[in-house]
Amino acid sequence: MFDIGWSELVVIGVVALIAIGPKELPGVLRMVGQWIGKARRMASEFQGQFNEAMREAEMADIKKQFDDVTSAAKDMSPTNLLTSISKDVEDAVKLDPPAPTTPASPTPETFAEAEAHTPPADVPSSNVPSPNVPDAKAS
Repeated sequence: MFDIGWSELVVIGVVALIAIGPKELPGVLRMVGQWIGKARRMASEFQGQFNEAMREAEMADIKKQFDDVTSAAKDMSPTNLLTSISKDVEDAVKLDPPAPTTPASPTPETFAEAEAHTPPADVPSSNVPSPNVPDAKAS
């Protein structure tokens, strides 16, 4: 804090010896030492209180983090995981409407129905409307 070297301390000591005198100098130095001791104790006490406040603040942060982790761990119990997964699945099913079921390829029943609706070969086809069947060469 103070940048005082040995040579400066010698100059201060010589001036104090001349100004105060040799009889009173030991009492003055004792009193200055007591003041310095009081100042150091006060600084040490302040620093200790400051460090204690910092530790309490850190402990509060650590406790909050611990509580957060504990609550997250309670949420991750097997029963909660299963219920949350089932809720997610239910929500997904509710959001996605069921797709219309159209068979990709005709089933034998549809072939049978198609054959039942086709006119016999000896009936003229002018009475029966022709189905819209795309030409295989066109595609």
